[in-house]
Amino acid sequence: MAILALLLAPKGFRHYLRSHYLDQTFKGLYHWNAFDTAMLIPYFIVMIILAFYGIHRYQLVWLYFKNKKNAAKWDEPPARFGEGQLPFVTVQLPIFNEQFVIDRLIDAVCKLDYPRDRFEVQVLDDSTDETKEVAREIVERYARGFAGMEPQPIVYLHRSNRHGYKAGALDKGLDVARGEFVAIFDADFVPPRQWVMQVIHHFAEPEIGMVQTRWTHLNRNYSFLTQVEAILLDGHFVLEHGGRSRAGVFFNFNGTAGMWRRETISTAGGWQHDTLTEDTDLSYRAQLVGWQFKYLQDVECPAELPIEMTAFKTQQARWAKGLIQTGKKILPRILKSNAPWHTKLEAWYHLTANISYPLMIVLSVLLMPAMIIRSWQGLLQMLLIDFPLFIASTMSVSTFYMVSQKELYPKSWYMSILYIPFVMALGGVGLTITNTKAVLEALFGVKSAFARTPKYKVRKKGEKTQAKVYRKRLGIVPWIELGIGCYFAWTVYYAVSTENFFTVPFLVLFVFGYWYTGLLSLLQGRFERSGDPGEQMHEKPYPVGI
Repeated sequence: MAILALLLAPKGFRHYLRSHYLDQTFKGLYHWNAFDTAMLIPYFIVMIILAFYGIHRYQLVWLYFKNKKNAAKWDEPPARFGEGQLPFVTVQLPIFNEQFVIDRLIDAVCKLDYPRDRFEVQVLDDSTDETKEVAREIVERYARGFAGMEPQPIVYLHRSNRHGYKAGALDKGLDVARGEFVAIFDADFVPPRQWVMQVIHHFAEPEIGMVQTRWTHLNRNYSFLTQVEAILLDGHFVLEHGGRSRAGVFFNFNGTAGMWRRETISTAGGWQHDTLTEDTDLSYRAQLVGWQFKYLQDVECPAELPIEMTAFKTQQARWAKGLIQTGKKILPRILKSNAPWHTKLEAWYHLTANISYPLMIVLSVLLMPAMIIRSWQGLLQMLLIDFPLFIASTMSVSTFYMVSQKELYPKSWYMSILYIPFVMALGGVGLTITNTKAVLEALFGVKSAFARTPKYKVRKKGEKTQAKVYRKRLGIVPWIELGIGCYFAWTVYYAVSTENFFTVPFLVLFVFGYWYTGLLSLLQGRFERSGDPGEQMHEKPYPVGI
């Protein structure tokens, strides 16, 4: 095999193959020692574990297409409520210091197409800043009617403390809610007029406990960062939710843009605030007691993506920590349940996936020593060992997100090719430091507050944002990221100088991921980023330009 590669390779590459893999001069002179073993055993253990999580991504793609015939039953409900039988719906809007977007949210919710005698809106405000006055004034305006609009059934509920954070606010709202069904929207969402009518009829099936709809992105074209964030979320909402729901295994409510049957919440034990992902926690508890969930991929609900790296990191760290907390809490119950084994396995992968971030730290430490130790290996060993692990771990990420884009944008999905390397670098590498810290805190039981993701109602190119009002610094973390990026830049130099070109593309992803997140975290507070989020409710066919 190596001889064939030598014959077919260009002249320069033939020299590389001959000098590294076919030269037998020192064959048999190198012998392993204890240090090599101590480095390579954990290195390969980490690589194999990451490969298993990568294979799981392939499995989700397989489940999505294998069960595509099941998707039809989600599109149209098998039964519908009669016009005079539509149930009462409560819309809950949990907010905390959202002064820039609360007017957009309330305006959209008050325009939802649903009979007003079977509809109410609760603004659940835990704010500690000017949002209190802003939200109260807007609620009063809509409650009494203005500019030709009829008075709306909307109330303002403010808590003087944040006990339980979002879960606590939702639970408090249920104490006075009149609805048989409860829709929830975070402050950055803008539900379309027809949203409630698209969702409510799916509850005509008495076993349906929750319906989740797909997030879309108001400001996808705002910046390079938001383009990458959009692709990351699209992968989750198309292939993770799509694959799991079509296969009939457990999946989760995403905290917003979904509707619950109130009975489901109560029979599952209600909103609990001992994890940072109260939505996932309640979802698993509800499905364990027998409720069924639906995911409507074709029903969209636009929202605003974080426009700053620090906000994006904070959001992702909260999700990473919350899922591990939920895994510690719920997985023992799932594994002891009567659920099918494939449902248990999928829950395991879902709730433990963020353990890959600490493993990436271990891999980062071991990568350079492993490269030096393994400099003796031949081409055949690389093809038999490294290449399969690379296909399983790294290539699974690119495949996963490319497939999701093709499903959403069948005529223009190829535009995403420009972004996929950066999706891998940012989502798989750049978040490693902050998410590792979050995962370790969850594993060791370190409690932390619910850190909101700030929103700024970005509108058009060139317009300044109010980012400095809610901007959050990440302390020493960006400097650590830059330092690790320099370390990987050195590994790139070492790989090139030793003509180990196979590893260079992989290492460059590490360099870019760490440097991009570190630099943007440091610099974003010193200048205002702008772009074109678009004024439309729905996305453009596909973003163009980097």
